[in-house]
Amino acid sequence: MSTLLDIKSSVLRQVQVCPSFRRKAEQEPGSTSADQQEPPTGAWKPGDGMEFFAHMRLILKKGDGRQGLPCPEVRTPLPLPLLPCVRSSPDQPAVEMLYEEALYTVLHRAGTMGPDQVDDEEALLGYLQQVFGTSIEEHTKAIERVKKAKAPTYALKVSVIRAKNLLAKDPNGFSDPYCMLGILPAAGTSREPSGQKEQRFSFRKGSKRSGPLPAKCIQVTEVKSSTLNPVWKEDFLFEIEDVNVDQLHLDIWDHDDDVSLAEACKKLNEVIGLKGMSRYFKQIVKSARADGTAGPTEDHTDDFLGCLNIPIREVPVAGADRWFKLEPRSSASRVQGDCHLVLKLITTQRDTAMSQRGQSGFLSYLLLLSQVLSFEHRAEEPSSSSWRGELSGPGTTVLCLHGAQSNLSPLQLALHWQVSSRHHQTCSLDYGYLLGLLEDVQAHWEEAVRLPQEQEESLADSFSAFSEFGLRLLRQLRDYFPATNSTAVYRLELLLKCLDKLQLFQPSFEICPFETELNMDIAAALKRGNREWYDRLLNTKSPREQPGPQRLAGLVELADIIYEDLQSCYGVYMAEEAWVLTEELNPRMNLEAASGLFELYLTLADTQRFWSYIPGRDSRSLALAGIHTQFLPAVKLWLQVLRDQAKWRLQGAVDVDTLEPGDTTSKHSSSASTANLCLSHIQELWVRLAWPDPTQAQELGVQLSQDMCEAILFYTELLRKKVDTQPGTTGEAVSEQLCVVLNNVELVRRASGQALKGLLWPEGAVGPEGVLPRPLFSCMQALDEDLQREAHTVTAHLTSKMVADVRKYVQHISLSPDSIQNDEAVAPLLKYLDERLALLNASLVKENLSRVLEALWELLLQAILQALSANRDVSSDFYERFHFTLEALVSFFHAEGQGLPLESLKDGSYKRLEEELRLHKCSTRECIEQFYLDKLKQRSLEQNRFGRLSVRCHYEAAEQRLAVEVLHAADLLPLDANGLSDPFVIVELGPPHLFPLVRSQRTQVKARTLHPVYDELFHFSVPAEACRRRGACVLFTVMDHDWLSTNDFAGEAALGLSGISGIAKPHVGGGARVGQPITLHLRRPRAQVRSALRMLEGRANKEAQEFVKKLKELEKCMEADP
Repeated sequence: MSTLLDIKSSVLRQVQVCPSFRRKAEQEPGSTSADQQEPPTGAWKPGDGMEFFAHMRLILKKGDGRQGLPCPEVRTPLPLPLLPCVRSSPDQPAVEMLYEEALYTVLHRAGTMGPDQVDDEEALLGYLQQVFGTSIEEHTKAIERVKKAKAPTYALKVSVIRAKNLLAKDPNGFSDPYCMLGILPAAGTSREPSGQKEQRFSFRKGSKRSGPLPAKCIQVTEVKSSTLNPVWKEDFLFEIEDVNVDQLHLDIWDHDDDVSLAEACKKLNEVIGLKGMSRYFKQIVKSARADGTAGPTEDHTDDFLGCLNIPIREVPVAGADRWFKLEPRSSASRVQGDCHLVLKLITTQRDTAMSQRGQSGFLSYLLLLSQVLSFEHRAEEPSSSSWRGELSGPGTTVLCLHGAQSNLSPLQLALHWQVSSRHHQTCSLDYGYLLGLLEDVQAHWEEAVRLPQEQEESLADSFSAFSEFGLRLLRQLRDYFPATNSTAVYRLELLLKCLDKLQLFQPSFEICPFETELNMDIAAALKRGNREWYDRLLNTKSPREQPGPQRLAGLVELADIIYEDLQSCYGVYMAEEAWVLTEELNPRMNLEAASGLFELYLTLADTQRFWSYIPGRDSRSLALAGIHTQFLPAVKLWLQVLRDQAKWRLQGAVDVDTLEPGDTTSKHSSSASTANLCLSHIQELWVRLAWPDPTQAQELGVQLSQDMCEAILFYTELLRKKVDTQPGTTGEAVSEQLCVVLNNVELVRRASGQALKGLLWPEGAVGPEGVLPRPLFSCMQALDEDLQREAHTVTAHLTSKMVADVRKYVQHISLSPDSIQNDEAVAPLLKYLDERLALLNASLVKENLSRVLEALWELLLQAILQALSANRDVSSDFYERFHFTLEALVSFFHAEGQGLPLESLKDGSYKRLEEELRLHKCSTRECIEQFYLDKLKQRSLEQNRFGRLSVRCHYEAAEQRLAVEVLHAADLLPLDANGLSDPFVIVELGPPHLFPLVRSQRTQVKARTLHPVYDELFHFSVPAEACRRRGACVLFTVMDHDWLSTNDFAGEAALGLSGISGIAKPHVGGGARVGQPITLHLRRPRAQVRSALRMLEGRANKEAQEFVKKLKELEKCMEADP
């Protein structure tokens, strides 16, 4: 393809000649600036930020037009060359047969239409009448003939792909699944109404719910052993009797081979978990029955895993490829998992003239597509070459119906190319559309099986016809693709890509569509076209038949034309002038010189990049390789100017900003729009710059990103200062100016994030593709954190104006008498919030409204907590009222899913407040129970810090006593001076009011050890009902025995009694030591703060005070955490 791309580059290069003339025309006063040694004192003054960005926008716009010329489109002087089609247009009888084929397809459509398809039969028939141009009488007669024909025979193609998350039916935790599937005929679907539970059809042997299906109607997949996620990938075909009532039924079963009782017992080592043990015992029973008295016809093997019932009428016309959730066969069945099926409803026999003549459905589809495509093109833009083959809804529906009924594969449907490429030879289409069709064919070609030989030959013919057509166009290159027409040049590029794509198909065909290499044909066509162009000019300007003196003037004119043609290809090389100019200006670089050199570099870089797009060309032929190094000082200085000018531009925008929304559709002010526009210009400038050296690009990118962040933070600081100096309205709870400032901050936060992501540099200086460079990521992350902090600061300032009002309404709730209903007490607060949030919703964008709602929610929670702490020893109605208030506020702020999420509302301070309200309503004993529940919920953050204690616990129902065995401890804290301890364990039951007559017991003291072994058994005579009560537990307290001072606390652990053996479930056997040992991690409770204990400390009754006193005595024994 090198020759092809060489010619393409020479043609595309001509587009670059006119921009140089535009620059020459725009540089009228340019000579005056070159004579000045220093810039004028007023160049780019601080007040000129607007002028600077306007000039930068002009530079960017100049680059936008360099892909083509802003001149009138050149019309092709000659008509498009027409090639004879490989197949002639069908004669009238063939058209009539095709018409009846299309009507037959519509009248006998089956399945469910998609959302983009037309399901109106009259609309589809009327569309076909327009496509084929028939009269009303002919249309009516054709429909009558088709209706008299025999209906087609339907079949359902089913591909069972895989299943997932099936139930485990075998002791090893897996199953051996296989599928049984078939079609339930119409007679099998009707059921008489009855009061019994619904029973679904099943292929299970011996089923009495309905008659069995014939064996030929049932298909079975392979058995996949030991898996819950089987993969089958098996295909089946079922004939359909009635598409309206028949349905596909599929069962999934677990295959169980018949095994003897001895063999089943040997599989004990395969059992996994408690569920596996249950399945193991089930298998033992089955094997025993099979070896014993079970009848020969009784089904003791396969287990049901789930089923599917899919009505045929619900299968989409285009087919279905999706996961189906498995269903139970009755309400008592337990199933789980999904099954992946591919379904397609096709016809196997069609009573049409084309089918009777043996014409394939694929050929009929291509003929119908050709008819539809021609009609749609005439209806849209018959004279335009930009039509992309967009079909109407009826056209797409008819083609989809025919392709599905003809059982065409995805590759055959992708051969839309054959019809479109031939249509293009008579009515020009968009080359991008044709290229997309080729890419679609290529994608399906690599995945599908080979086409039949006839269809492959037809595809090869279409490739040959299109390539010959393209070569004829290339022979008249200057007529059809003039270099001064950007649209024509772009079409030439797409045509060459299409020919390149055809070349890639050559190794894939057994029958090669090209006799020679396509690139050689293209080179020959271009050479021949150039020769024909020259001969045509020669015969016009200076024919050889004329005498010499008469030919001279024409020959001179011919030479001028050829020179201009050559100049248009090679007249843009000015690298030498650029080198000389930069070497002269770099030693005395100033702002004005930097601005001019920066614009010059962008122009040269555009030229260099355009050339680099052409593979196989030596970039040094432009003499521009490495020229960017000469412009680096100017670019650095210009970026510094950009930073300062951006700040001045933002300063001017904030000065004139009234902090009011710009219009009714936006909620930010004018300065935010200016900041967003500046960021967009900077990002676009960086894309245009595209510095080629990775190291230098990283340096420039880091500098520009830091400058951008500095400018944005400078802008937010200006906003904050401006709003602080604005006079506020007295008593105004919601400041509109603060809302606008908050919206401005959010807008520039999102815009700056997008702009910074656009400041990427070449991959040579960064890590993996798609990952932001570390300096850029750090800069973006720091800026986002700063702007988030700024947004929260403004939000706090906004909500601080509502603090006094919120506290006033919360106090109103706390002081309301008990005679007032709860909703009446809360109503003023909700009314106030509703009014304020209505104003905020109208003034804030969604993100900022969420921020304000979160801040206001926290403000309300803190106000209620303060009200609770200020009111002690009040009635339970007081706390009930605030509980009602809390729930009302949750509903208000959630707003049925339109406000804050429930997870956010019920977190943080909400949990603390809810716990406070709940405990305030509890009795003393309920608080004590909550204290022990907290102990059971507590988990040691550092499990090995305070040691471990191993115990064994069970309940002996016959003696009505609890047995607690203390086994041993390990890794205890050294609490004596010798680095050891003298530990013993205190065993007691709690809460005390559940076990009032039970005394605590203790083990022996184990001297000088950190790993004591006790093996002591204790009995507590307690009823089982008390052990099942809320919070019932056994508390183990490890103490260090001291002979001359108070014992030291080493750690504690709690074990709930409701889950031990004998309480949760009876244990088998009468042994004293049953169950597995339990390892408890010791902890220091003083490290945790409990709300229940605080409630008890504030109560004056005797039971609460005695409980608190006992805990405080224990705390005296505790040392500070090591």
